[in-house]
Amino acid sequence: MTQRLKTLYSETIAPKLKEQFGYTNLHQIPKVQKIVINRGLGEAHQNARALEATLQELAKITGQRPVVTRAKKAIAGFKIREGMPVGAMVTLRSERMYAFLDRLISISLPRIRDFRGISPKSFDGRGNYNLGVREQLMFPEIDYDSIDRIRGMDITIVTTAKTDEEARALLRGMGMPFRDS
Repeated sequence: MTQRLKTLYSETIAPKLKEQFGYTNLHQIPKVQKIVINRGLGEAHQNARALEATLQELAKITGQRPVVTRAKKAIAGFKIREGMPVGAMVTLRSERMYAFLDRLISISLPRIRDFRGISPKSFDGRGNYNLGVREQLMFPEIDYDSIDRIRGMDITIVTTAKTDEEARALLRGMGMPFRDS
């Protein structure tokens, strides 16, 4: 099943970007390459249930099993040993990526309390967008009664755009609600 956002991109957004930036080749048109969802867990080494809850929540939100990230070296000040779990991440591509992005733009972001749009300044200079989310309750897949603690996550949208202006035009065409300022 082709995702709604993917057909919107191929039918309307890509031709507009080609005309706007004057691309001569079809492969120059920027597109979304992957989405990486990352959550760090400071208390995972003390609380094993926090890691399990995070893995279950990320699996519900993304529809894909997360990978546990482990500490590369020991840091005595933080009581972390080498190989201890410190977070979880999911990399989404193709159909699942478009499905997640569609749900994020149309359902999840408007559910944030006092939402006025996301910052247009969170681009990294190479056409990738980073979004920090403070709570997982904005996703409708998460049941309010089943969570033990509110945890945030980082969402990185990786595009093939060379500049931030191209990536901003791509995400705005997909319906990303950027703030005016």
